[in-house]
Amino acid sequence: EVQLQASGGGLVQDGGSLRLSCAASGFNFDDYAIGWFRQAPGKEREGVSCIHTTDGSTYYEPSVKGRFTISTNNAKNTIYLQMNGLKSEDTAVYYCAADQSYGTVVTTPRLVDYWGQGTLVTVSS
Repeated sequence: EVQLQASGGGLVQDGGSLRLSCAASGFNFDDYAIGWFRQAPGKEREGVSCIHTTDGSTYYEPSVKGRFTISTNNAKNTIYLQMNGLKSEDTAVYYCAADQSYGTVVTTPRLVDYWGQGTLVTVSS
């Protein structure tokens, strides 16, 4: 059974930091692209960041570039999203998702194979 377990969300003040984790199981972690997405209340889901577990290619949505860092620990089948300089507009439910196609994760998330449950990030101003 494929599972993507997101964790690490919480309440943080403006300017604070959080680290999200996405633990994967049930599929061959190597050679997958794993991305973070978020959905704020009343807004559409948007891509935040993506990493390819083999070649290390990364993508960042412009509003988080320079503040967020995505990384992978292939030995633990886990992806991390270090979020620094958090702002109120970062408040959302964050989801991780996986697909063998890096391009699909970045450009066409509705076609991504596997999705995890979300973890709530709340940034108070």
